[in-house]
Amino acid sequence: MIRWIVGALGVLTAVAFAPPAVQAQNGGGMAPEVFAGLEYRFVGPARGGRVTAVAGHTAHPSTFYMGATGGGVWKTTDYGHTWHNISDGYFATGSIGAIAVAESDPDRVYVTTGSDGIRSNVIIGKGAYRSDDGGETWTSIGLENTGNSGAVLVHPEDSDMVYVAAIGNPFGPNPDRGIYRSTDAGSTWEHVLFVSDSTGAVDLEFAPDDPSTIYASMWRGERKPWTILSGGHEGGVYRSTDGGDTWDQMTDGLPTGLRGKSDLAVSAADPDRVYVLIEAPGEDGGVYRSDDRGSSWRQVSDFQPIRNRPFYYTNLHAHPTDPDRLWGMAEGHWLSEDGGETWEARRTPHGDNHDLWINPDNPDIMIQSNDGGANVSLDGGTTWSTQLNQPTAELYQVDISSDFPYRLYAGQQDNTTISVPSLPERSVPGGHPGAWEEHGGCETGPVVPKPGDPDIVYANCKGRFGLYNRRTGQEQQYYVGFGNLYGHNPRDLDFRFQRTVPVHVSPHDPNRVYHGSQYVHVTTNGGRNWETISPDLTAFTPETQVISGTPITLDVTGEEHFSVLYDIQESVLEPGVIWAGANDGPVHVTRDGGRNWSDVTPPDMGPYGRVQTIEVSPHDPAKAYVAILRYQMGDFAPYAFRTNDYGQTWTRITTGDNGVPSDHPVRVVREDPEREGLLYLGTEFGMFISFDDGGHW
Repeated sequence: MIRWIVGALGVLTAVAFAPPAVQAQNGGGMAPEVFAGLEYRFVGPARGGRVTAVAGHTAHPSTFYMGATGGGVWKTTDYGHTWHNISDGYFATGSIGAIAVAESDPDRVYVTTGSDGIRSNVIIGKGAYRSDDGGETWTSIGLENTGNSGAVLVHPEDSDMVYVAAIGNPFGPNPDRGIYRSTDAGSTWEHVLFVSDSTGAVDLEFAPDDPSTIYASMWRGERKPWTILSGGHEGGVYRSTDGGDTWDQMTDGLPTGLRGKSDLAVSAADPDRVYVLIEAPGEDGGVYRSDDRGSSWRQVSDFQPIRNRPFYYTNLHAHPTDPDRLWGMAEGHWLSEDGGETWEARRTPHGDNHDLWINPDNPDIMIQSNDGGANVSLDGGTTWSTQLNQPTAELYQVDISSDFPYRLYAGQQDNTTISVPSLPERSVPGGHPGAWEEHGGCETGPVVPKPGDPDIVYANCKGRFGLYNRRTGQEQQYYVGFGNLYGHNPRDLDFRFQRTVPVHVSPHDPNRVYHGSQYVHVTTNGGRNWETISPDLTAFTPETQVISGTPITLDVTGEEHFSVLYDIQESVLEPGVIWAGANDGPVHVTRDGGRNWSDVTPPDMGPYGRVQTIEVSPHDPAKAYVAILRYQMGDFAPYAFRTNDYGQTWTRITTGDNGVPSDHPVRVVREDPEREGLLYLGTEFGMFISFDDGGHW
């Protein structure tokens, strides 16, 4: 990232050397007005990222809202032709859980944060928000401790009455799980349904003809770094007939053993009919139907494609004028026209589908979301609007090329590797598809251009190493150990790779590339041959070496392979000084090119911290920084450390009271290449700068 930082250095250096009069009076930081003139410049891509929440309103059929899992809330007023962000500057997080527009007031919009698709990179929610002017401005309305959210429901006749389904903290027990009700537009809240501190609410639906009847899905969903826990004996379907004052669990005909994630659907065409798609063991999972408002149920389908990866999908929607038409969304987008008994695949612009809103006055108008963004249809789903106008991409590690204008490279979640120019041609606007390129590998990245020859790109795809040639458009892939991440128990593998694995080019030899499993591997011939230069540098606890997914559904993607290396960095000042960090805690360094390694793990970081990034100082060969993530263990404290003696001792530079908030997990720390001690730090929720080597932020 050196040239990316240098690109901003002219502005940042001017700030750094500002006279004492502009220094803030609090802790030696900078006064906020000093930074007022600094702005980020968008360079792309405008290719959409994952969206798990959409909404619309009949009064304005061309207006829709979408909520990205990292990019905030966006609004279109022209059927998806253009989108603009409406949450920046108001929301504490970019991860959106649910969106609802009040039926009685189209200017009133409620949003909850924290996506319900709690995959391994999920961001926790930070409460709920309300807008009274169609998203122009927002008010925080509490629920900051409810974690992630699956639904927000507004009374059709009273826009002050709102219900929220709180999944809870996805990383541990949380007493704030359950269903909340407000009768004063979010000024105060009642906790009207609580099952336990491990089981929350994931969906809510009104009876179309009686808003005092409410259906709810309760779910135990919890993340660990090595697995997903989806389901238990406490979840299932609940119903209230008094507006949420009291609740009864619906069990007649539904699975009674283990129950996982579920989603409800009700059609205004037949208010007595209720559907639920529910995760359960074996053939017990699938679609169930009730014709008596949930009192009794019968299974109508165990169709597997709409049950795939249930913790991530599990989405069911009913047609507003035909009670037999249902949409089931998972990796595919499926339509049933016989009440859920049979299913037919329908096309969407992207796979991995999550949410759907259908205009009840004109069901041909709908908005649908998936891992590529949001898209609008005006013909009932036959054709869709583009997703190439939504800068909401989730990007993994960023690297840059050595040419000028340089290009920025990354892997885009659920898309491809991608690069964009720092200065696109004048005829090609920033973010336009004409400025994008793909570079082999796949969504996970990383993708690293070869120093001195940016037409050669080193790429990764879930542990497969690739050598991509921009001149020919060809890629050759090589395997250090095995060819497929999917379906393996990590304890059976000789080499454990995860989705995102480190690829690092030596700053002293552009042909020398480091690659990480639980070992450090190195190639000097583009991946054709590999040498292992380390022992196992992870903590390796046998109980965490499992195929992810319990107690109902296995998740065989390999996404949670634990005890793998997560970052490798070689010193730019000393050849052969190589640092490696694992996703289960240890930090190691070698000073002789890999012949001998020392465990230099910071003693105060706690167990199972992911070594997210390592920064080896470009000014002092003995100095390095590490950013540690422990949020998947339920610890949201900021962990960044500095060593001045090759890791023999460490100083924590994010203490929770020196500028970085105590609930901001740290993802990256970088030192400026020109000015020693000028640090840039990125957290889950913001960017920070330090002028005194981490003393203050």
